[in-house]
Amino acid sequence: MILVADSGSSKTDWLLSQPGQTPHEFRTPGLNPYFLTEKEIVKVLQDKASDLVAYNTDVTEIYFFGAGCSSPDRHEIVSNALSTLFQKATYISVDSDLLGSAYATCGHEKGLCCVLGTGSNISFFDGEEIHAGKHGLGFILGDEGSGTWFGKLLITDFLYGNMPDDIYTQFDKTYGLTKEIVVNNVYQKPRANSYLASFARFMNVIRRTDYGQNLLKQGLTEFIETNIKSYPQYHKYKCNFVGSIAYVFADELKALCAESHIKVGKIIRQPIHDLLDYILTREEPPLNLPR
Repeated sequence: MILVADSGSSKTDWLLSQPGQTPHEFRTPGLNPYFLTEKEIVKVLQDKASDLVAYNTDVTEIYFFGAGCSSPDRHEIVSNALSTLFQKATYISVDSDLLGSAYATCGHEKGLCCVLGTGSNISFFDGEEIHAGKHGLGFILGDEGSGTWFGKLLITDFLYGNMPDDIYTQFDKTYGLTKEIVVNNVYQKPRANSYLASFARFMNVIRRTDYGQNLLKQGLTEFIETNIKSYPQYHKYKCNFVGSIAYVFADELKALCAESHIKVGKIIRQPIHDLLDYILTREEPPLNLPR
């Protein structure tokens, strides 16, 4: 059996594939090695994915693409955790979510691949590998146009009283926030980025309001200006997008890209199915780490 995972900071999508059968789908919390240790990843999977772990003796190959998996030491954290649970796997490959998104959207073609979900990032894919860029600074320093970015702006506008009155009342009834609640969740508890991103759902509620449209334009424009336009030849290639923010607000995103003469390619919410198709039909497998 082949196990493929696409992991963001909020959630991880899994597909378990075997010939002639429909893949089994699973979902767990995000497994970002910047925020979780090897032991914590093992515990999350044991506690939240016992039905997945039950296949531990059947899985022979694992392909894990995740946020926070951009360096060898972070690869090792995830790889060690997976090898603890799936001891019969002969190959375990761990790589960045950007590479997985590039496989899912670009296939074997050159192009730009953007992630606009809980966090945001961008890379150039040459048809085989992604090229390291200067982005991906995380939710404190970067993540322009992401769910975290919009959530942070909504919360600060609410706490500062900068929302229109009707939207302020609606937000207050929906979430019942106080300064103390927010500060505790952001500064005292883990997964602050996911906490902030959870409020981005409200953007869809206020999507047709002037306030909502202004926030969307501000965030998506900042992503375009800071990320896409940092590539001198961005006009030359298709720009593909992965993530809930890109997918839900595709109309606004396409319109802003058109204004900047950016050629939009695929926009998909979750790369997991396209990613599995790529792996199953590849001529050669992605980088594998022999056990």
